[in-house]
Amino acid sequence: MAAKIKTNYVCSACGYEAPKWYGKCPECGAWNTFEEQVKSVPLSSKMPPKEHVKSAVVSQLHEISSDERQRYKTGLKELDRVLGGGVFPGSVILLSGDPGIGKSTILLQICQFLCQNLKILYVSGEESARQVKLRAVRLGVDSDNLYISSITDIAQVVQTIEQLSPDLVMVDSIQTMNLSTIQSSSGSVTQVRECTQQLIYVAKANDIPIFVVGHVNKDGAIAGPKVLEHMVDSVLYFEGERNLSYRILRAVKNRYGSTNEIGVFEMTESGLEEVQNPSMMLLSGRPTNVSGTCVACVIEGSRPIMAEVQALVTKTAFGNPRRTSTGFDFNRTALILAVLEKRGGYFFGNLDAYINVVGGLRLDEPAADLPVALALVSNLTDRVIAEDVVAFGEVGLAGEIRAVSRVQSRVNEAYRLGFHKIILPRASMKQLKTDDLPTDLELIGVSSLAQACAALKG
Repeated sequence: MAAKIKTNYVCSACGYEAPKWYGKCPECGAWNTFEEQVKSVPLSSKMPPKEHVKSAVVSQLHEISSDERQRYKTGLKELDRVLGGGVFPGSVILLSGDPGIGKSTILLQICQFLCQNLKILYVSGEESARQVKLRAVRLGVDSDNLYISSITDIAQVVQTIEQLSPDLVMVDSIQTMNLSTIQSSSGSVTQVRECTQQLIYVAKANDIPIFVVGHVNKDGAIAGPKVLEHMVDSVLYFEGERNLSYRILRAVKNRYGSTNEIGVFEMTESGLEEVQNPSMMLLSGRPTNVSGTCVACVIEGSRPIMAEVQALVTKTAFGNPRRTSTGFDFNRTALILAVLEKRGGYFFGNLDAYINVVGGLRLDEPAADLPVALALVSNLTDRVIAEDVVAFGEVGLAGEIRAVSRVQSRVNEAYRLGFHKIILPRASMKQLKTDDLPTDLELIGVSSLAQACAALKG
């Protein structure tokens, strides 16, 4: 069918298309994200005749298997936890993160375990087959069931999958793939969207799980249109600094499991190693006899994690005091400072306040409010919080300490790690089974910030 050439502009952040260039996207509000693209538009868009269209395959609900045992274990328990128990057949998993964070490393590393029973096709559009081989030797990956291909044409990738019939496919990365029928460069919004759609079709039609590596832009978001995250089944994101050895794998979206689980890894010379006890890692190197530090107990998915919260309060050198928060929500920091000043009587009006969560962990749970408040008060009054004290609880605008969930799990984990004094909401103490608690464990139930700050004196 004859076609005419049409030029349009596409937002690289959300995929919004417009006939002219905009400095600011009308859809998502991003600046300088419009790219010129040329696409072919058919002159006729009529539906094909009914006799040329085949009916779809339909199955009754009771005929469809829902056996969870079909999941493929990756050999890394931390990764299996984030995925919801393993790789689900037919799922498309998007793995994203900063450059050099370990995306390609973890994919090639799990091949050694998966290749014991599965045939894997690793498509590398960024590295040659020889480069992948050198990295595999360094990671100790050597299996006859691992097939390497360095192609970037998505049509060849689909044809290779149909001929080889692998049990699992890895594509590194989606920004290097291209569809020859689209007149735009690799990594553009149209190319990324259409190439991903081809992979999704192959995965669902052949029940083959596919890992897709995605880059991030300068703002830290996944490069490509936002619709890409809605197309795939799971979105995994690697967090952490490249200069630090610890990595945190978090599920932003997961159709086959929880999105609250995290996996903790340590980057070593031989690849990524699992951190079975993240709390010990986050608390390692904790200073002693120093004010402004408090241990928080938060729930990440199905397990409690201890994290060190540090606060520093100093006299400001400018007219407006500075507030900085790393690993904790900035708006919650401003709220806690306001409550401490209004309800607790602690003056922060002309003081700079800095909050930091050690280890690169981000505390999004409201239960981290109380340890942040205690760390601020500790540094302001220069009162040291004992090493065996842990706190958790939500702070309200009236200065009250509100109840949180999973109290029994938090208390048990804190005691297992050597904390014998726990400051918690008084309303949450009714959830505890006191008969099962150790005799040397001291629980301090508080209902207000004033009571929590007074407990530090004891």
